Amino acid sequence: MAFVKKTEIPLETVAPGMTRQIMGYDSELMLVKVNFEKGAIGYKHAHHHQQVSYVVSGAFEVEIDGNKQVLQTGDAFVIPSNVEHGAVCLEAGVLIDTFSPQREDFLEE
Repeated sequence: MAFVKKTEIPLETVAPGMTRQIMGYDSELMLVKVNFEKGAIGYKHAHHHQQVSYVVSGAFEVEIDGNKQVLQTGDAFVIPSNVEHGAVCLEAGVLIDTFSPQREDFLEE
């Protein structure tokens, strides 16, 4: 899949106030767009994948390994493998999440 058009990718509801589109992937890398309504919660969890996320819009209280910061448009965060993390959406927005390797569990749902 060399070219991806957002209109051709299904929008999945993953939690109350949260939807995602898997924008592209191979076995080693995955790009996911996640839309959040104000108050939506990405509950704390951990996974073996490395993750880098970019705040396209909005504001989020992000917690990584017990440390919290408020991040806004243009900010980013890095999550190492197996580190607990989560986020609360303070102002409706969008995150772009990248994972290495791909999130196999996202493809099974």
